[in-house]
Amino acid sequence: MPEEEAFAVLVKIMEDFRMRDMFKPSMAELGLCMFQLENLVAEYLPDLNQHFQSQNFHTSMYASSWFLTLFTTALSLPLACRIMDVFLSEGMEIIFKVALAMLTLGKEELMSLDMEGMLKYFQKELPGRAEADPESLMQSAYSMKYNAKKMKKLEKEYNVIKTKEQEEMAELKRLRQENKQLRHRCEMLEEESKALADRLVRGQVSRAEEEETTFVVQRELDVLRHTHLETTHQLALANEKIRSLSLMMEETHTSRQSSMEEITLKQEQLQQREEMIECLQEELVKVRLREAENDALIRDLRSRIHELEEDKKTLREITPDNSVAHLQEELIAVKLREAEANLSLKDLRQRVSELSNQWQRHLQLSYLQEHKQEPTSSSDAHSTPKKLLFWENRHNETQKLEEELMTTRIREMETLTEVKELRLKVMELETQVQVSTNQLRRQDEEIKKQRESLEAAELRDREAAARLLEEQRRYSDLESKMQDELMKAKISDAEKTQAVAELTQKISQLELKSQEIATEGELRIHSVDDSDKVRDLQDKVADLQAEWWFAELPGGRVRWGLLYGDAAHCHEARQSSAEQQQRLPTGTGAARQAGGSQPPLRVRRQVAQLAERGVGVGAFQEELRHIPDLAHLRDELHPRPHRGRGRRGPVGEMGPHRQRLGEPLEEEQRPGARDGPSRHPPSLQGDRLAAALRSH
Repeated sequence: MPEEEAFAVLVKIMEDFRMRDMFKPSMAELGLCMFQLENLVAEYLPDLNQHFQSQNFHTSMYASSWFLTLFTTALSLPLACRIMDVFLSEGMEIIFKVALAMLTLGKEELMSLDMEGMLKYFQKELPGRAEADPESLMQSAYSMKYNAKKMKKLEKEYNVIKTKEQEEMAELKRLRQENKQLRHRCEMLEEESKALADRLVRGQVSRAEEEETTFVVQRELDVLRHTHLETTHQLALANEKIRSLSLMMEETHTSRQSSMEEITLKQEQLQQREEMIECLQEELVKVRLREAENDALIRDLRSRIHELEEDKKTLREITPDNSVAHLQEELIAVKLREAEANLSLKDLRQRVSELSNQWQRHLQLSYLQEHKQEPTSSSDAHSTPKKLLFWENRHNETQKLEEELMTTRIREMETLTEVKELRLKVMELETQVQVSTNQLRRQDEEIKKQRESLEAAELRDREAAARLLEEQRRYSDLESKMQDELMKAKISDAEKTQAVAELTQKISQLELKSQEIATEGELRIHSVDDSDKVRDLQDKVADLQAEWWFAELPGGRVRWGLLYGDAAHCHEARQSSAEQQQRLPTGTGAARQAGGSQPPLRVRRQVAQLAERGVGVGAFQEELRHIPDLAHLRDELHPRPHRGRGRRGPVGEMGPHRQRLGEPLEEEQRPGARDGPSRHPPSLQGDRLAAALRSH
């Protein structure tokens, strides 16, 4: 078939088979077909229709493509062509029959499916089942009964429903338009009321300002009047004085000159007073003007303060918290809804009152017409009874229709009022629910915030506790390390001091041995005549012994002065022992036999025993004094101690020794022994006594 013929066939189908109305923007014909098919399904397949309603499965969800495309998109092309042929011969009737046949074909499966399953079934499975046996499908479609009258009736019902819906939509549009107009009028009235309120406030403010200015001016006028009265009184007094003076001038012609002078003086005084009064008045006016200006400034400042306070109040009211602002918005919305509902209720009540008035008027008119028709009925007795009956019946029917119309309108308005009231209640409940939900949401948010803050605080506490434990552990570790280091340092210091002491002891012992060996060699080599050299060597040995003993003892507080007294006695003993050695024969053996070599050995042993017992320094000195050998040795060495006098030794021997040891002189020197050199007795050997003193 060429394109032109195909297009002509399409145009013919669109014009002759109501297909053009299917594709109009309103799709009224498609809606009619859906309505008719739904009623047919309810009639022939009630179980399936009930299942569709329970699943909220509308007819347009599966049958719209059947009527728009004549099953060309749902079925295969051969079957669709067959349906198209029947459609060209019979019309839209075959589409309804095929639709019912397909629904009966898949009824059992559809009853067990939900909405999604039914959609998938209509799209995929049902066309396959229909194409599997097209003959049975067409036979079942032909067997379906199609009542044209019933379809016309359904079409009328659908048209009535659509007209009602259109009327309701028009009424809704009209009500919305009226609502918009009323809102606009309310806004205009609110703006006018605001403007009038502003004007009224401004007028009151201006009146108050004018009253204040008039009050101030009246006060100034009163003050000026008072001053004027005072000045007039003063002028009257002055005039009286002038009159009296003039009388006196007339009476006393002799004293004219003096009186004239007095008058001139008084006139000058009066002029001065008048000038003073004028100056005072001018100053008073200036002061009043200044006061008025100050009052004006004060009023301006007060008004400015008032404006600033109002601005402050407005700013406080404008910048509330988020929750307060939200509540204010909700309150405003609720008030607007309430105002709208009240306006709508007022309108409805007004309309109900108007309808009731119309109904009363209608009743009155009907009553009057009945009374008017009674005389006319007697005059029309010659007319036929058929005409009378027809007229009366017609009049009664119209009256009944009017009454029913009015009653339906009144009921409609009453139902509308009830609906409006119910909507108002619903709006109130919705606002309450919204407010409660907002409050719950805020409370939930606050609870969440509090929980988060609590969790954060707990986390901070845990972290702080962990840090504290870690710091305590570190502190304990550091303390243990410090103690270990201190112990190690003390041990190392003790070891070092011990090693130094041992080394110094060894050095001193070696030096003593070397000096003893050197002195013995010199004594063996030289003769007895070299007594000065012997004394020098003995002094050196004593110095070395003293250095060694003071190096070993802490503080150097044990001295040979405890044993033999002060340095002067030691020096005298040394001189006497030297004289005795000179008297003896030469050689060390003779010196030992004559000089008492055995007593110093006993003395050394006794002193070592005393030192090993561990007595104190004072007790040690007392014990040394009670040793007989030591006393005999002291008597032998210096039988007569020279109190107050001391022999001088070599210059420079005492000072360096005392400075090296760092000892105070006043504790151990006696009177007369300050210039004598400090020497230790050479007869006492230092090894045993030093060991005893070190142990002590």
